[in-house]
Amino acid sequence: MSSHSKAPPLRRREYPYALFLLPGALAFLAVIVVPFLMNTGISLTHWQGVGSPKWAGLANYRELLDDSAFWESFRHSLAMVVAMAVLPTALGLVLAAALFDYIAKHIGTRTASVLRACFYLPQVLPIAVAGIVWSWILAPENGALNEALGAVGLGSLRQDWLGDPDFALYSVMAVMVWVQLGFPLVVFMAGLQRADPSLHEAAELDGASWWRRFWHVTLVQIRPEIYVVLLWCTIAALKVFGAVYVLTKGGPGGATNVPSYFSFQSFFEKTQVGYGSAVSTALTVIILALALVALRLQTRAEDQ
Repeated sequence: MSSHSKAPPLRRREYPYALFLLPGALAFLAVIVVPFLMNTGISLTHWQGVGSPKWAGLANYRELLDDSAFWESFRHSLAMVVAMAVLPTALGLVLAAALFDYIAKHIGTRTASVLRACFYLPQVLPIAVAGIVWSWILAPENGALNEALGAVGLGSLRQDWLGDPDFALYSVMAVMVWVQLGFPLVVFMAGLQRADPSLHEAAELDGASWWRRFWHVTLVQIRPEIYVVLLWCTIAALKVFGAVYVLTKGGPGGATNVPSYFSFQSFFEKTQVGYGSAVSTALTVIILALALVALRLQTRAEDQ
């Protein structure tokens, strides 16, 4: 019998979990934190983009509080929240339930999947492409919408949809409903697939109508998805830029201006870089505060 004892197996070195978070943390620091701090620093100066910035303290923020154009753009941003968060969430719930409960069960899951993909297609399109297509559709002369209205005898309803201050904001809102609808639809259909079908069967046996089952059973089970969609879409609405830039460039007469485009104008058209930085910093703080409040409410609701 050998006198040599068997060597113990080498223990694999255990790395802390923080090591795996390090690449993401560094990317977050480089892409988010450092630019935000730099932007905040610039917002405390008067600068035209060239030369040396001049220290201004909180002068840009005091000017921002008295700027009626900024508050008007912020009111337009609230309208975009309705168009990109509230309406798509409500329509997405109804359409997801219809596709899941009726189309998939009575016509086929393949048809439901095709329709779901069709609704999601605007999310895949670049916003610049979608905006250009809709600018053609809504054009006052030879636009598809006005031509269709004339073809069916409703020529009196033809409008300059993007050029009239009374219709421009509503036209942009309608386009954004179309763009945004697919995201909540897909999320809600995924949530419906994890819902407990026995609860629906029990409610149906008790004589509950489809609407009562939807309201008292379905919505309760997919509440986390509703919170996520509302938060995600609200943040997207507050920072919307591409659609406004492509469709209206904030016009006519500022009728569709939003804070992100207002900041862009201050940066590049008016060369008021310090003031534009103040606008973007204020918008970032508003979005962060809204996200923290929404997450807190979601946590509280889940705990209850």
